[in-house]
Amino acid sequence: MGQMIEFQRPDGATSRGYLADAGPGSPSVILIQEWWGLNDHILALVDRMAAAGITTLAPDLYRGRLASTADEASHMMNGLDFADATHQDLRGATQYLTQRGGKVGVMGFCMGGALTVASAVHVPGLSAAVCFYGIPPAEFADPARIRIPFQGHFASLDDWCTPALVDKLEAAMRQAGQAPDIHRYQAHHAFVNQTRPEVFDAACAQQAWDRTVSFMLTHLKAQA
Repeated sequence: MGQMIEFQRPDGATSRGYLADAGPGSPSVILIQEWWGLNDHILALVDRMAAAGITTLAPDLYRGRLASTADEASHMMNGLDFADATHQDLRGATQYLTQRGGKVGVMGFCMGGALTVASAVHVPGLSAAVCFYGIPPAEFADPARIRIPFQGHFASLDDWCTPALVDKLEAAMRQAGQAPDIHRYQAHHAFVNQTRPEVFDAACAQQAWDRTVSFMLTHLKAQA
């Protein structure tokens, strides 16, 4: 089980987040919330990643607020300053984990997936990124600028992060000479979220999780 901690942003302000420590010498990952907030589902994913041997920190981007309806979640996401979250909260989280030693990766779901792409573009010090069904506007974070190992998990039945957007992201990265590891699943948006039975797909979720853990351990392992 993890615990709430505080870390400093580059601007000197303080952010909070949920940290699960996998022990001395472990690599680290920033896990970015969905549009619902830092809820029990996200906390469980942090603990699960730590159990796989990766210290994991989920910044509380909504400052303690949680959404209970899709309308509320949409309002909260649209009210989030994505640039501030990326350049301050997520960069601060990266710096906090870097100081603990070892390489640092980033991963996120839905809104957090979009912020994963933004982090991979804008935040120095990251060594790998795994995005789940979220892509930011290219004018904010152009995936062609990603220069770290990148894995993506996307749903073919997603009407928000659509297959067309995924194709565009992959094409932009490949045209820039990158080799993104993109996976598509015959599932709906948020298929990893077991608290939403209307979209949860156990088989796809497990396959995506296993691929994520393997990818992170491969790219974040200590250099010989």
